[in-house]
Amino acid sequence: MEATQHTDNQRQQAEPVYLESTLLRVFGVLFCHDPKRARSRTGKIEINRGIAEKGIAVRFDPEYAQPGPFAHKVAMAVIRKQSGFGRPAQKAISFSQRELIRMTGRKNWGGRQSEELALALKQIRYSHVLAHFKIEDRFVEHDFSIFNEVLIERRTSPTDPIVACTIVIADPIIQSLNDKHFTCLNHALLQELSTIGAAFYMRLFAQFAPQYDGHHLDRIVFKKRYDDICTEWLGGITVLNHRSKILGEQLGTHLDQLVSVGFLRSYALTPAESRDGFVLTFRPGERFQADYRTFYTRRAPGEVRFTFHDENRDMGDPHRVAYLFMEKRTGRKSDAAAYVSTKEVETAKELLAQLSMAEIPEFLAYAFAEAGKTRFDPQTLGGARQYLNRYVQDRARRTSGHAAAAARQSQERQTQLRLDYDQYRRSEAQRLFDNLHPDEQAAIESLARAKLQTGGPVSDFMVPTLLRVEKLRLTTERHPDDVADFEKWSASHAA
Repeated sequence: MEATQHTDNQRQQAEPVYLESTLLRVFGVLFCHDPKRARSRTGKIEINRGIAEKGIAVRFDPEYAQPGPFAHKVAMAVIRKQSGFGRPAQKAISFSQRELIRMTGRKNWGGRQSEELALALKQIRYSHVLAHFKIEDRFVEHDFSIFNEVLIERRTSPTDPIVACTIVIADPIIQSLNDKHFTCLNHALLQELSTIGAAFYMRLFAQFAPQYDGHHLDRIVFKKRYDDICTEWLGGITVLNHRSKILGEQLGTHLDQLVSVGFLRSYALTPAESRDGFVLTFRPGERFQADYRTFYTRRAPGEVRFTFHDENRDMGDPHRVAYLFMEKRTGRKSDAAAYVSTKEVETAKELLAQLSMAEIPEFLAYAFAEAGKTRFDPQTLGGARQYLNRYVQDRARRTSGHAAAAARQSQERQTQLRLDYDQYRRSEAQRLFDNLHPDEQAAIESLARAKLQTGGPVSDFMVPTLLRVEKLRLTTERHPDDVADFEKWSASHAA
């Protein structure tokens, strides 16, 4: 059976999402699009084993199991918001409660919906990725979790719904995005698709794009074994043995959806020729062509707009401050169950009104040191905040003292530099005098003695010194190009 395209003439919209190249492969293994199968799967999945530049292994946490379709939606929401910031890629992505509701597709927000989100975040945070790839002539391994940190804010207690969160994306992903290693996808189209449809769309777009020359859409075709698609694109969903069940119960409705929106012109499921199983054949439709032209033809390849949203920083930095206080207080990194209260976040905002994010670690160390002098153990940021004014005053004194010390050091360096230059000038002048013709030496010495005699009486023991000084002065005066002046000497000395 072959499905064919049936699109209407409605206006096609395009909103770019930049999916990093490694994530494109990792997502296919990480997220299982069968919720029941995902809940029971732990251990490790490997694909492309033995291929040095393409191997991927994902290890799932035994407590949280494999991320499922809902976690896939959450991850794509994070990628979408990050894409809106453009380049350089934003590492910490923050969500307000309103954004969380929209992210999860829920009309209401309560304890159950909040815990579903918390579980999805933990599943992604504690799934471990080992990706291999080739850079020029080098083979590289990246060992990481996609979400490096998840910072959660609740109203007051561990059972309250999440009111905001900040997600910190792994450094290898950020670096790769900044190096322009990504596929540009259409978020407006992704919103129309199921999670399986979205997974097909992401992988097929990446396969179609290199084949497209901008003109001959009908020449593009892509084939892949059905069982490999189940493992590598859909997170290990069950491989079915009968064509009717594959199309009727598993993939057919999702692929028909891609045809309906115009991304696929057609698809076909046929028996494999080399061994048992099936092969899926895909041909792109006009929606692919339109998105390709929007994202790759009408703008320079890799071009990404840049926007900056203060509200993301205004949420993310207070979360980081509150978590940092908790880590300083307990002496260990926060675990998956940790959260910070809204009150702590508000206190963090007050601190950030007077301190930069870079100053926070020093302030917290100062606060705990001061508290220790009176055997006080701050349990909240409010307890540490009482030391803020004292810290600011001490910082001002330290800054003033550092400035004065820097000025003294600068003056001392200049004085020493002058002394060193005088020594250089005397030694160079003496070397120059010693190499002069004897007649010129005699003339200079005669002039020096005459100058000394016209200057008035001089003690006998000072005569040799004054005579030498005058001889060197006259030597450098006669040969100014042979002895560097202070500016030239100090420049070469500094270099």
